Amino acid sequence: MDVSSNTVVVTGFGAFRQYLVNSSWEAAKELLKLGLGKDVNVHIIELPVAYQKAKEKICKAWATLNPQFMIHLGLAATSKGTIILEQCGKNKGYKDTDVCGFCPEDNCCLEGPERIESIINMKRVWKNLRMEGLDVIFSRDAGRYLCDYVYYTSLYYGNRRAAFIHVPPLTKLVTAEFLGNVLQKIIFEVLEQCRSENV
Repeated sequence: MDVSSNTVVVTGFGAFRQYLVNSSWEAAKELLKLGLGKDVNVHIIELPVAYQKAKEKICKAWATLNPQFMIHLGLAATSKGTIILEQCGKNKGYKDTDVCGFCPEDNCCLEGPERIESIINMKRVWKNLRMEGLDVIFSRDAGRYLCDYVYYTSLYYGNRRAAFIHVPPLTKLVTAEFLGNVLQKIIFEVLEQCRSENV
C-alpha cells in the first residue's frame, strides 16, 4: 500500500429503489464528522447506483486523490443489524439493471481476472472486531450488483488497496452515529494492519 499517502477515501451510495436514505452514505458522512485523527485526511464520495457513473467516480478518485486505500460502503437491505466485511470482488455476472436501466455489456465489470482479493486482510479485521463484541461477519461474496461492481473496479484500479463493507439499513438501534463509530473502528484496524505489515 502507499503508506506515504495520508488520505483515506470512503464511498457510500445514494438513493435507490425504496431506499431514499441510504445507510451507507449516512455512515460515510458520520465518519467524516468523527475523523480518523489529525494524521489522516478523510475524503468521502457519494456514488450513484449506476454502473458507469460509479466506475468513473472511482477511477477519478484513484487518479486524483492518491489514497492509501479506499473503503467502500454499501447497503445490505436484508441485514438485521449485522456489518458484513467483504474480502474480494468478482468480475462477471452483473445482470441486474441500475437506476438508469443500464446493465454492463456482457454482464462484466471490465477486462481482468475473474476475482480480485483485497490486500487488506478482512478476516483479521473481523476477528478483532468480534473480540470487541460487535455483530460482524466475514464474507467472500459481495453480490452481483453495484456493491460488487464498485469493489472490483476499485481493487483493479487501486492495485488491491480497497475494502468493502456492507452495512444494515438504519433503524432506531442502528443509527448513522452507530455505523459511523463502527466504521471508524474498522478503518483504525485497517490502518494498524498497514503500519504493522508495511503494505
